[in-house]
Amino acid sequence: MQRRNPFVVALLSLVLVVGTVSAACAQELIVSAAASLTDAFSDIEPAFEKAHPGVDVVMNFASSGALYRQIEQGAPADVYASANPKWMNKAVDKGFVDLADVQVFAHNSLVLAVPADNPAGVRSLGDLSASKVGSIGIGTPETVPAGQYAKGALEAKDLYNALKPKMIFGESVRQVLDYLKRGEIDCGFVYRTDAVKGGDRILIVEEIPLEKPVTYPVSVLKEATDPAMARAFVQFVRSEEGIKLLEGRGFKRP
Repeated sequence: MQRRNPFVVALLSLVLVVGTVSAACAQELIVSAAASLTDAFSDIEPAFEKAHPGVDVVMNFASSGALYRQIEQGAPADVYASANPKWMNKAVDKGFVDLADVQVFAHNSLVLAVPADNPAGVRSLGDLSASKVGSIGIGTPETVPAGQYAKGALEAKDLYNALKPKMIFGESVRQVLDYLKRGEIDCGFVYRTDAVKGGDRILIVEEIPLEKPVTYPVSVLKEATDPAMARAFVQFVRSEEGIKLLEGRGFKRP
């Protein structure tokens, strides 16, 4: 049997120990972000980690309301990025976030989209009342900002209650997008950035007029493990590099 070189064994052991210690010492930064930010923040994550060696950014994506509920129930998070001011305002009111730390970093737009073959022949909001339109995808307004925006737009045209029996509610805007891509609904309300992600499987029918633009606020949480690093992440998102990454996914500058 071949004998092992004691020096090599010792060196390998040292490397393993150093590697283990380094991994253990990696600083974890938890970012809870709206589902519609999945692609953009997945681009920002490695860029931030490259600029801050030793930091491991852990992304937590869900609807803005679901993320707020997690924070309310004590789930760990250092940064919160919402797809509308409503849930960020709740975080401020309940003392999880300092109003002075809240910053808008992007805008988006809401669209009515259909599967590429558009079997129901939807051309505008006015078509949604037609009998051939049997299913309308919308994020649950109580927790999904895209759903809240859509509900407001439909209520402004006195359509929401009449169309409600046709509505298929999604737990996030990404779930509505998935329904559209699979052709499981006749049409749906999603952000323009999501519709573009759908590629040739999804067709944008109409941009929905809103009283206020789709606004994304971000903030450090008061219970952040390392407030300085959390602020560095927020600053990176709002930096020119961060904004370009957001624009690359279809978001608009604030």
